[in-house]
Amino acid sequence: QVQLVESGGGLVQAGGSLRLSCAASGIRFSIATMGWYRQVPGKQRELVARITSGGGLNYSDSVKGRFTIARDNAKNTVDLQMEPLKPKDTAVYYCNAYTVPNVYWGQGTQVTVSS
Repeated sequence: QVQLVESGGGLVQAGGSLRLSCAASGIRFSIATMGWYRQVPGKQRELVARITSGGGLNYSDSVKGRFTIARDNAKNTVDLQMEPLKPKDTAVYYCNAYTVPNVYWGQGTQVTVSS
Protein backbone atom coordinates (compact mmCIF):
# COMPACT_ATOMS: atom_id res chain seq x y z
CA GLN A 1 0.00 0.00 0.00
CA VAL A 2 1.38 3.35 -1.06
CA GLN A 3 1.41 6.12 1.53
CA LEU A 4 2.60 9.69 1.26
CA VAL A 5 2.38 11.48 4.59
CA GLU A 6 2.96 15.23 4.72
CA SER A 7 3.89 17.22 7.78
CA GLY A 8 5.11 20.70 8.66
CA GLY A 9 2.25 22.93 7.57
CA GLY A 10 0.85 25.68 9.73
CA LEU A 11 0.31 29.38 10.22
CA VAL A 12 3.19 31.79 9.72
CA GLN A 13 3.61 35.52 9.19
CA ALA A 14 4.72 36.93 5.87
CA GLY A 15 8.50 36.79 5.59
CA GLY A 16 8.70 33.71 7.76
CA SER A 17 9.61 30.15 6.87
CA LEU A 18 8.19 26.66 6.96
CA ARG A 19 9.61 23.29 6.09
CA LEU A 20 7.27 20.67 4.68
CA SER A 21 8.23 17.02 4.77
CA CYS A 22 6.76 14.03 2.96
CA ALA A 23 7.46 10.47 4.07
CA ALA A 24 6.84 7.85 1.40
CA SER A 25 6.25 4.14 1.74
CA GLY A 26 5.14 1.37 -0.58
CA ILE A 27 6.96 2.74 -3.64
CA ARG A 28 10.45 2.43 -5.10
CA PHE A 29 11.34 5.86 -3.83
CA SER A 30 14.78 6.07 -5.42
CA ILE A 31 13.35 5.90 -8.94
CA ALA A 32 10.33 8.13 -8.33
CA THR A 33 9.97 11.71 -9.39
CA MET A 34 8.80 13.52 -6.27
CA GLY A 35 6.97 16.80 -6.22
CA TRP A 36 5.04 19.33 -4.21
CA TYR A 37 1.84 20.85 -5.52
CA ARG A 38 -0.58 23.32 -4.01
CA GLN A 39 -4.22 24.20 -4.38
CA VAL A 40 -6.48 27.01 -3.26
CA PRO A 41 -10.29 26.75 -3.32
CA GLY A 42 -11.74 27.27 -6.76
CA LYS A 43 -8.43 26.87 -8.57
CA GLN A 44 -6.57 23.99 -10.17
CA ARG A 45 -3.81 22.22 -8.34
CA GLU A 46 -0.48 23.64 -9.49
CA LEU A 47 3.10 22.43 -9.44
CA VAL A 48 5.33 24.11 -6.88
CA ALA A 49 8.54 22.11 -7.20
CA ARG A 50 9.68 18.74 -8.50
CA ILE A 51 12.83 16.64 -8.20
CA THR A 52 13.61 13.67 -10.40
CA SER A 53 15.37 10.47 -9.40
CA GLY A 54 18.54 11.90 -10.86
CA GLY A 55 18.24 15.16 -8.93
CA GLY A 56 16.84 17.29 -11.73
CA LEU A 57 14.87 20.25 -10.42
CA ASN A 58 11.82 22.21 -11.55
CA TYR A 59 10.27 25.18 -9.77
CA SER A 60 7.27 27.28 -10.61
CA ASP A 61 8.17 30.86 -11.46
CA SER A 62 6.25 32.08 -8.42
CA VAL A 63 8.54 30.26 -5.96
CA LYS A 64 11.94 30.32 -7.71
CA GLY A 65 14.58 31.71 -5.43
CA ARG A 66 12.40 31.28 -2.34
CA PHE A 67 11.62 27.57 -2.09
CA THR A 68 14.01 24.62 -2.15
CA ILE A 69 13.10 20.99 -2.72
CA ALA A 70 15.36 18.17 -1.57
CA ARG A 71 15.11 14.41 -1.30
CA ASP A 72 16.71 11.83 0.95
CA ASN A 73 16.65 8.42 -0.72
CA ALA A 74 17.94 6.73 2.43
CA LYS A 75 14.96 7.98 4.44
CA ASN A 76 12.38 8.00 1.61
CA THR A 77 11.56 11.63 2.28
CA VAL A 78 11.21 14.78 0.22
CA ASP A 79 11.25 18.18 1.87
CA LEU A 80 10.22 21.64 0.76
CA GLN A 81 11.93 24.56 2.46
CA MET A 82 9.91 27.72 2.01
CA GLU A 83 11.31 31.17 2.76
CA PRO A 84 10.42 33.99 2.63
CA LEU A 85 6.75 33.18 2.58
CA LYS A 86 4.13 35.49 1.13
CA PRO A 87 0.37 35.62 1.68
CA LYS A 88 -0.14 34.35 -1.87
CA ASP A 89 1.60 31.11 -0.83
CA THR A 90 -1.43 30.25 1.29
CA ALA A 91 -2.80 26.90 0.06
CA VAL A 92 -3.08 23.22 0.78
CA TYR A 93 0.21 21.61 -0.19
CA TYR A 94 0.26 18.06 -1.55
CA CYS A 95 3.11 15.62 -1.89
CA ASN A 96 3.22 13.79 -5.22
CA ALA A 97 5.06 10.69 -6.38
CA TYR A 98 5.35 9.65 -10.00
CA THR A 99 6.62 6.19 -10.86
CA VAL A 100 5.70 5.34 -14.41
CA PRO A 101 2.83 4.80 -15.02
CA ASN A 102 1.44 5.55 -11.56
CA VAL A 103 0.81 8.81 -9.75
CA TYR A 104 0.23 9.04 -6.02
CA TRP A 105 -0.88 11.88 -3.75
CA GLY A 106 -0.67 12.65 -0.07
CA GLN A 107 -3.60 13.93 1.94
CA GLY A 108 -2.35 17.52 1.95
CA THR A 109 -1.19 19.96 4.60
CA GLN A 110 -2.46 23.50 5.07
CA VAL A 111 -0.07 26.42 4.84
CA THR A 112 -1.44 29.81 5.83
CA VAL A 113 0.63 32.98 5.54
CA SER A 114 -0.71 36.06 7.26
CA SER A 115 0.11 39.58 6.14
